[in-house]
Amino acid sequence: MTLAVGEAATSLPVIEDRHHDHRKYPHGVAFMDGQYLPMSEAKVSVLDWGFLHSDATYDTVHVWDGRFFRLNLHLDRFFKGMEKLRMKLPYSRDEIEKILSTCVALSGHKSAYVEMICTRGGSPTFSRDPRQAENRFIAFAVPFGSVANKEQLERGLHIAISDTVRISPRSIDPAIKNYHWLDLVKGLFDAYDAGAETALIVDTNDNIAEGAGFNVFTVKDGILKTPGYSVLPGITRQSVFDLCTELHLSASAGDVNRDQLKAADEVFITSTAGGIMPVTKIDDAVIGNGKVGPVTRQLTDLYWKKHADPAWSTQIAYR
Repeated sequence: MTLAVGEAATSLPVIEDRHHDHRKYPHGVAFMDGQYLPMSEAKVSVLDWGFLHSDATYDTVHVWDGRFFRLNLHLDRFFKGMEKLRMKLPYSRDEIEKILSTCVALSGHKSAYVEMICTRGGSPTFSRDPRQAENRFIAFAVPFGSVANKEQLERGLHIAISDTVRISPRSIDPAIKNYHWLDLVKGLFDAYDAGAETALIVDTNDNIAEGAGFNVFTVKDGILKTPGYSVLPGITRQSVFDLCTELHLSASAGDVNRDQLKAADEVFITSTAGGIMPVTKIDDAVIGNGKVGPVTRQLTDLYWKKHADPAWSTQIAYR
């Protein structure tokens, strides 16, 4: 079943709500090959280099209360990633924004996790020359999900530091959002083995890098710091810098070692999937007094207030 109608892939069809649910497609909607599909029907060829070689870039933006949050920054990063990987799409930036909006509107979700993907695609002649591959665009909107659940947000996460080393920036530019997650997944298993809930891995200098889909911040004597090497410059990470400017807090990026992380007054992680999330235990060390700290709470409150600010968010037209 396809959901697209008419000649324009970005037009918004009217879909009958067969399940009498305020969400027309509770499991989400995808856009592939010019068509809108229920998520269960979205498939990728096993010959796509995105599957065979992890040759793809993507970006994820969330929707909260019917509004995209910082969509322009996510689109900026997506297009920069494609440029660096020498990928091209048949859609303009405005068309991609309309496709993303349509996926959300068709799903009916007011809170959603929305992804845009460009894969290398495949060659019609099965050539191993990436220049002959036909790049492919995929988008989808699914229900919003957070790195941390409600209980973890209230008490703070328990994170373990894995000895796994993040892929070197000399090999892969970390500013290109990618699916090269084997180092991050290994770190997660190390954390689970240690009884923690998620993991941070280290850079080639044994300083803290990042986690599976999130950046990390420390707060010490009211001053914030986040790793600056071998990390994806996250959009939520950037949002924290912007919020700190508004709140007259000092924040910078630079090396953070294990001891500095554990000795912080407060620690929190940042991700599109969850926003600003507190950390109260790292390995066996309790952070601060073991409770969510005042700076973390102040930033979190302002972060969610910004979701209704037109300067930070974009309204979606549901029909």
